[in-house]
Amino acid sequence: MIDLVVIGGGASGMVASIVAARTGLKVVLIEKMEKLGRKLRITGKGRCNITNTKEWSQFSQHIYPNTNFLRSAFYSFSNNDVIEFFNEIGLETVIERGDRVFPKSGLAKDVVDALERELRRLDVEILLNSQVTNVFDQNSIISSVELNDSQLIKCKSVILCTGGLSYPLTGSTGDGYVMASKLGHKIERCFPSLTALMPSAYDRSLEGLTLKNVSISLIVDKDIVQTEFGDIDFTNNGIEGPIGFKISRKAVKAMINGGKVSLILDLKPSLSNDQLINRFERDLQKMGSISTIDYLKKVLPSQFIASFVKISSLPDKISNRGCMERLAQALKNVKFDVVSYTSYQRAVVTAGGISLSEIVPKTMQSKLINNLFFAGEVIDLDGDTGGYNLQIAFSTAALAAKSASYFISKQNKG
Repeated sequence: MIDLVVIGGGASGMVASIVAARTGLKVVLIEKMEKLGRKLRITGKGRCNITNTKEWSQFSQHIYPNTNFLRSAFYSFSNNDVIEFFNEIGLETVIERGDRVFPKSGLAKDVVDALERELRRLDVEILLNSQVTNVFDQNSIISSVELNDSQLIKCKSVILCTGGLSYPLTGSTGDGYVMASKLGHKIERCFPSLTALMPSAYDRSLEGLTLKNVSISLIVDKDIVQTEFGDIDFTNNGIEGPIGFKISRKAVKAMINGGKVSLILDLKPSLSNDQLINRFERDLQKMGSISTIDYLKKVLPSQFIASFVKISSLPDKISNRGCMERLAQALKNVKFDVVSYTSYQRAVVTAGGISLSEIVPKTMQSKLINNLFFAGEVIDLDGDTGGYNLQIAFSTAALAAKSASYFISKQNKG
């Protein structure tokens, strides 16, 4: 009989297997794809932002929908522990802007390679191209799992970490939700997060443009529900980038619930309307009357000017205070009505999942099945872009593995 079966060979599955094997457990890691860490290999645009060094008080502000649920897991295997863990298994790391941690090589592949080397060093049995088709339980205990080749694996405990629905080509197709549901667990509604938002009548000439140090406000119906400062990207899928992603969670959820969503972009957030007007007046005194487009070349990226003029309906010339007031107002209130969003094919993470109310946060143990534990994106816990989601995966995986080991040791003694 196997001590522990880990279902899912992604970020959380590999770390859970390593931590469990280090306690002396005999571990089988089951992955339905042809290799481990398919999604991990492409995360962070192929660079893999493995964590963020912020202290818990700041880190926790980037976790949804229940920050406190992650607390025990985070302190059990913190961001500093994650860095030390990867350094120990041969992966050098660097800290970049925004407290983000990356492999020094800049290659996500090296993260997976380091994890695979450690798995093999610990003699973790890895079953690739193997899909769990059934989980057998009796009296709130899982006795075995069945694979697609009809192989039956008897086990003392299971960690379910199959990921969510994001990037399905990497194997994230929601299998864990089906398994958990069959075992009686509630699945909170899933939806894409950290994803592109598509404005109506999107101007394709903006693709490839990045606007730095701007402010964006999310409007749901008529209320401002979120405001963020930073950089946004215009891509073939719409509005993305750090703050575009950050507001996408609430935006997508609002659209799913039938809300009307729009974005207000402040291109000059560090200046008030009056400060902008004063600046325009000083410029106008030096230059005299000037065409609006020529003047905008001084204050906006050239790629954005034509679209901005069209959106804002500005006069052809800046010639008096009234024109200046209209320009200042326009620069601080660029409106985009959002009509759709990019679904799971390119969404970074899945929001929703196995209900947190049915998981013990101090152990990651199921409240319904005694020897079942959860980790990673399969549960209803997600974060902002910037290393937060992988930290969730690693922290919950390590805690689930330690808890499973403790559970098995108690059973053996009993």
